[in-house]
Amino acid sequence: MKDDDSATAPTSIAPSGGLAAAALGVLAFSFTLPATSLALRGFGPYTIGLGRAAIAAVLAVVALRLTRAPRPRGRQWVALAVVAVGVVFGFPVLSTLALGHGASASHAAVVVGLLPVTTAVFAVVRVGERPSWFFWTASVAGAGCVVAFTLRNGPGRLSAADLFLFGALVTAGLGYAEGGRLARTMPGGAVVSWALILAAPVTVPVTAVLIAAEPPRWSPAAVAGLAYLAAVSMFLGFFAWYSGLARAGVARASQVQLAQPLLTLVWSWLLLGEHAGMSTVTAAAGVLVCVLLAQRARVSRERTASTTGRRTVAPGAVSRRGAADG
Repeated sequence: MKDDDSATAPTSIAPSGGLAAAALGVLAFSFTLPATSLALRGFGPYTIGLGRAAIAAVLAVVALRLTRAPRPRGRQWVALAVVAVGVVFGFPVLSTLALGHGASASHAAVVVGLLPVTTAVFAVVRVGERPSWFFWTASVAGAGCVVAFTLRNGPGRLSAADLFLFGALVTAGLGYAEGGRLARTMPGGAVVSWALILAAPVTVPVTAVLIAAEPPRWSPAAVAGLAYLAAVSMFLGFFAWYSGLARAGVARASQVQLAQPLLTLVWSWLLLGEHAGMSTVTAAAGVLVCVLLAQRARVSRERTASTTGRRTVAPGAVSRRGAADG
């Protein structure tokens, strides 16, 4: 459900520099699945799924202290809990389990290509954005390219790993949309930092137990993979990503993610030696065209009380009183 203070009058979303910020976030996230594959060489899947959030929580504490960010207030805590469910628990754990159940990073990358459409749906439900029919046509066409690529290069049937991946899509789409909505009233870095700290009472002690239950096999590749997941995929990447979602609009900025599977395929080939085949070029061209078309489509946002009866807060700015309730 959308917030109760939403009105029906739409206001147009201007991308500004938001798409560039979103693209930077996508570049950071495109290494996530190959890094997970590397981490699985030495750590258990549950340890990776929650351990990277536990490590990132330490970075979050440092970042919030250095920036002296104000504490969230009121319904912002509820929104942060939703973000934590989606991007701290849901996507990291489920995507890691998918790779642990036999999915290659290349296959997982292409299935995750459906994430932009999932995020756009949550942008309508949670954020109140209203993409045009042209936007949906371009987005679904891009998703169609991804699905066709998956069927041609995969086993042609759903597996347990695919079910984990689809669960990861739903939770990530919700976490992205909610975080983008919240990033209108606080910096993107603060959004992910507070979400990590909110989840820390679970992630930190459970990680300690999991390390004992899944004794790690230390290796440079595994440590490097886990370090990237914690520092970039779970933390720094969201600084740019949530900023881009807030500035360009969740639905529009999310379509930049259509390029993420193809980037991940490149990194999987270079880092893991996985080969996706010549059809990658065709899929890349189709997805690129769909991204460009989606960016030209109109996306409106329902005008809320913050834009009709109160002073509008600039994206990325934080109110001294703790910002709006979200």
